[in-house]
Amino acid sequence: MEKHNSSQDRASFIFNIEVLVEGKNNAAALEQLLHSLNGSDFVDFRILSGIQLGEQIDHRKNNTSSTREIPLPPNLTKNADNVQPNRTSTTTPEKTKEAKKVDKPAADALEALSYYDKIRALMKNNTLIRLLVNKGLGITLSIPCRIINMDESENIITVYHVDEKQVYTFRMNEIEDFSY
Repeated sequence: MEKHNSSQDRASFIFNIEVLVEGKNNAAALEQLLHSLNGSDFVDFRILSGIQLGEQIDHRKNNTSSTREIPLPPNLTKNADNVQPNRTSTTTPEKTKEAKKVDKPAADALEALSYYDKIRALMKNNTLIRLLVNKGLGITLSIPCRIINMDESENIITVYHVDEKQVYTFRMNEIEDFSY
């Protein structure tokens, strides 16, 4: 390992920043960010997370005068986008409370859904849940998280751990239970 000699007049600083990168998809945007960071003369960097913003959707929802729900057939909701909206600080507490009431799925409505439909509804509403995961060999995890993505063909679920701020992927057969 190479040791860097630094002069006495230089000090090290760490900054936490958010960078908005536009690209065709997440991989292209991440590649562009990595090229920029690698091309700079930063000593070190760490990318902790990345989300896709849906500001236009939120903006249009907030500016509409009347809304009505249009039910979709289950076959159309299988490949729903996993856009996580950016919550801005311009919302008032009253608006936030109203939005939470609208965004949270009704408990009765969720009970009537199948297992995969429940997960899709929780993912769509960005609901905070607690997963009980059995990793085998007596290792059981209790994770407060939000569901990011679910791949039914591979039986894989991707979640964002809200305490550790990390993304984890589990097989569906590892999940013993979830509560919301």
